[in-house]
Amino acid sequence: MAEAILSTLRETWSGYVEGLRLVIPRLLAMLTVIAAGWLIAALARAITGKVLGWLRVARLSERTGAAELLRKAELPPAERLAASAVFWLLFLGFLLAGVDALGFSTLQALRSEVGLLVPRLAGALAILVAGLVIANVVRPVVLLAAVNAGWPSASLLAGAVYLLTMTIVTAMVLDQVGLARPMVLTAFAIVVGAVMLTLAIAVGIASAPLVRRLLDERLAARARPESDGSSHL
Repeated sequence: MAEAILSTLRETWSGYVEGLRLVIPRLLAMLTVIAAGWLIAALARAITGKVLGWLRVARLSERTGAAELLRKAELPPAERLAASAVFWLLFLGFLLAGVDALGFSTLQALRSEVGLLVPRLAGALAILVAGLVIANVVRPVVLLAAVNAGWPSASLLAGAVYLLTMTIVTAMVLDQVGLARPMVLTAFAIVVGAVMLTLAIAVGIASAPLVRRLLDERLAARARPESDGSSHL
């Protein structure tokens, strides 16, 4: 009985030591990759911040209105936010590589899932930034054009254009990430259809007096030659 217990303990201990011999080198490799990745990501963050500062991105974000949106959302300035995004993207890549060094099949499957998600998130972030810039550029342009044309409710029209642009951008971001794509497309179609129907009704109601006046003038122009001819006879 004692021999059996001792034999079981020896086998368990030898298996434990063998497992440590296999795991420790992989663990050291993972820590090395993560540490190197952190240094590289920190260096890339510093370089990105310097380059964006040299390109005067802060002034561009002030002109486009992105800086105001970031302040309302209590986020850092645009150059710091972009530098942080570069840091985390690089560090996440090295972190996944370090996890892959452990050689566990479950972690490798997780790395594959995250590896597919990271490019989508990067693309969605780029679409969101570009959409914010476009929306904040188009809004004052529409407002200025509406004011110069003498249209009533120019600010309301500019706000509607801004809302429509951001709706399209949001749908594109969600589609890029791949979250409930059929539901996003259906909701987007419903929103755009409702907006177009509302605009069509508004244009029809607003243009009714103009159409009536044009019809009256056309009918009066057609009736005038007949009346002139009868008076001549």
